[in-house]
Amino acid sequence: MELSFRIHLLTAFVSCVKVYGQVVQPFKHPGLQVLATASHYWPLDAVDGIHELWDQIGNRPGHINGSNINIVEGMVNKGIFLNGDNGGTFLHFGNYENSCISDPTLCGPEGITFSFFWKNHEAQSRFAIASGGKIVSNGFSVYANPYGGYVEFYTRGNNKRWKANISIPGPFWTHVLFTWTQNDGLKIYINGTFSIGDPFGSMSENYGDLYPDLVIGTGNDKAYGHYVTGAFDEFIIWERALSPKEILLYYSAAIGYAMVSPPTPSVPEEVPSTAPTPGATEVSPPVVGSKREELQSSLDRGSMPMLGLLDALPRNLPNRTIPHDTANNLTQTFLKSVEEVLSSPGIPEQQSTLVVSGLIETVDRVMERMVTNLEPSANSLISLGGTSFVADYSLMKLPQNYNLSHYRFPTLGKNYISVPGEAFTMQSQTTIVGLFYHNMHSYYKEISPAKTRINEATDFKDHNIQVASCLISLKVEPSPALSVNLSGAPLIKIVLTHVLSKDQQDQALNQSNKVFLYCAFLDYSSKEGVWSNQGCVRSGGNLTYSVCLCNHLTNFAILMQVVPVQLTNAHRMALSTIGYVGCSISIFCLAITLVTFAILSSVSTIRNQRYHIHANLSFAILVAEILLLISSRFDPGTLPCKVMAILLHFFFLSAFAWMLVEGLHLYSMVVKVFGSEGSKHLYYYGIGWGSPLVICVVSITSSLNSYGEADNCWLSLTNGAIWAFVAPALFVIAVNIGILISVTRIISRISAENYKVHGDANAVKLTAKAVAVLLPILGISWIFGVLAVNTHSLPFLYIFAVFNSLQGFFVFLFHCLLNSEVRAAFKHKTKVWSLTSSSIRNINVKPFNSDIMNGNKEGVTPTKMNTWDKSTNSANRIDLSAV
Repeated sequence: MELSFRIHLLTAFVSCVKVYGQVVQPFKHPGLQVLATASHYWPLDAVDGIHELWDQIGNRPGHINGSNINIVEGMVNKGIFLNGDNGGTFLHFGNYENSCISDPTLCGPEGITFSFFWKNHEAQSRFAIASGGKIVSNGFSVYANPYGGYVEFYTRGNNKRWKANISIPGPFWTHVLFTWTQNDGLKIYINGTFSIGDPFGSMSENYGDLYPDLVIGTGNDKAYGHYVTGAFDEFIIWERALSPKEILLYYSAAIGYAMVSPPTPSVPEEVPSTAPTPGATEVSPPVVGSKREELQSSLDRGSMPMLGLLDALPRNLPNRTIPHDTANNLTQTFLKSVEEVLSSPGIPEQQSTLVVSGLIETVDRVMERMVTNLEPSANSLISLGGTSFVADYSLMKLPQNYNLSHYRFPTLGKNYISVPGEAFTMQSQTTIVGLFYHNMHSYYKEISPAKTRINEATDFKDHNIQVASCLISLKVEPSPALSVNLSGAPLIKIVLTHVLSKDQQDQALNQSNKVFLYCAFLDYSSKEGVWSNQGCVRSGGNLTYSVCLCNHLTNFAILMQVVPVQLTNAHRMALSTIGYVGCSISIFCLAITLVTFAILSSVSTIRNQRYHIHANLSFAILVAEILLLISSRFDPGTLPCKVMAILLHFFFLSAFAWMLVEGLHLYSMVVKVFGSEGSKHLYYYGIGWGSPLVICVVSITSSLNSYGEADNCWLSLTNGAIWAFVAPALFVIAVNIGILISVTRIISRISAENYKVHGDANAVKLTAKAVAVLLPILGISWIFGVLAVNTHSLPFLYIFAVFNSLQGFFVFLFHCLLNSEVRAAFKHKTKVWSLTSSSIRNINVKPFNSDIMNGNKEGVTPTKMNTWDKSTNSANRIDLSAV
């Protein structure tokens, strides 16, 4: 529905109150001229002896069947309430045999229109109005309950049926109008606006009955035996199909809304008056603030009346007493109209906050006016309460000197606002209005701290504020006597549960963020609704709820501001120092490791795949850490910084890729032995150097501007480019954790078996040492980096800084310095060097034990083997020799 049409729903409340006790002057409104063209018009208020129904235009009188009726306040003057639950009560408008009313095929090309106001009180499905039959025959029927219904037109001659489902609102006045023509089919209008239709109809072989009576409140068949409970008003028939413009004109006239009034009368000078001038067409132009004017000018033409209507609504309510039932119906109608406006697609998203603030102010003021006009009782309180899609509400009027020890709204639930009894003066009649809005908070997406009156929030002006709870409102007249000092008493207590989205919860629970919660309210002193916390303090609660104390009453909510925690300069300096020192140590140790592996490459035990993988991993980490130290010297945004960022991305990815190779090779040796060594080295090189190259090429091609443009020579953290590194790193960590668990279980089992055979009680100690040896080459220590980013906990930051910067040192320590195979090979190589330097070449050198393992005989010089040693023994030996 267009917003301009839905706005008319909002005016229904004003109009209902205006026509209460007023008579619209005939033919002053263009919509009344539409009414004058009707073929039949039953106002349903001119009832003679509560039995006769008079047709003011078509002169076709009807009668009331049964006695269970009441004359009630209608949409226009009076209406008729049928209590079908207590007997056979319905309205009979006569027999229309061979008429367009009972046989649509006789209508001609002009068609037909039916219109009535209906307040549905049904709990079961029943006919509301019918003519010509209740199933499929000539005529029509309206069949509905509180959950929905339908309108049907059917013609016997060509076996066609037109049917459209309708949604009937609850027990408040609703205008239902439907038209039918052979060409356009069935069209249904709810409250002046097109709702649904059936332009083509469908074939049906059912014939049904042929009763030509026109009835309201039951099916046409006298044997139907079910009767409607509800109220009806203004039943009208046009023996032609009204146009949408005519429908809107009539509806506007019926509810008293001056949408169109030619010619426009002159507006007299404003006269001071406390009571509004009666008359549906005399609505003064509202005075709005500059922000409202800007919004109104920016809305499309169809939604222009909105802001004027929001401001004019409370000022145009008549100052007269309203009975309890009437007030209840009007409140429900008004809140339903507010719901329709909120659900309208015509409100621009960027301006919805201002519109919703205006609606909240309007609802508060209308409810205050409603409780003021509520019919009083001399010695007892009058209360009116209920719920709707928009809000739960409670209206109370208390007599003078009423003993009220305490007030709480709502009376049940975790969200409430309470006023201590000593705050009520009770020296005069007291009115209380409570509102708990269900969804209004969702329209406040992001609030700039600069546009609030919250001083604490403006200290972090770059971080927007979000509404973290539902809105709750309380208004008491005369105002309660509250303490000016927020540490005194009495004060208003507000308890609100936080309503957070998944993203908001993640932000609030992230230890890298600091969460500020404010008890705030909408301040309308500047005509536009500004969030403020003046006169309120948050006295308790946690991340799930808040307790507020305030020294005034209005509408309240909890606001949340999330601010990232900044490290102090001391911690920054300490972490930077750890990084520089650790990287320097790792670079030195990795250089020694690579030189050692190169020198010992001729020894058979160092020529297998394990040490080649160690060497490639060491080289990748060495280059990455050298580049990391150098990159700090370049300024972001420069070409050298961009080149450095690309190289860092490649070599750190390569380091992780070789960590993955370490894990896969360990898995193949220990957990599941498969293939031969010669068949895997090409795959290992493809994973170690090829996959990082592919990832970098894709990343550079898609987002080159993400390199070296932020605060350092690295990937951008804002546009998602960082995932080109984080995603592969997380994958490697996850895979290697799984491999480490599998290997650890096997080592534990072997250790347990050794304990049974040899009585070795150091199984746990051996397993712990094995894990310590494997951690550096599998990169598991990088998990502390993930924890540090997600929680920003200082312990994780320091642990990550130490383990990450010293990864090269641990590789050197466990896989070079403390490795028994490396030490044995180094001793053997040293002995060979010693013998060579002494020129003793023909002496029988005791062969190195690994040469014996590989089948080399004494006195025979080992033949230089291929770089990738295919020795099964060396390949399958677990790299835990240091343990």
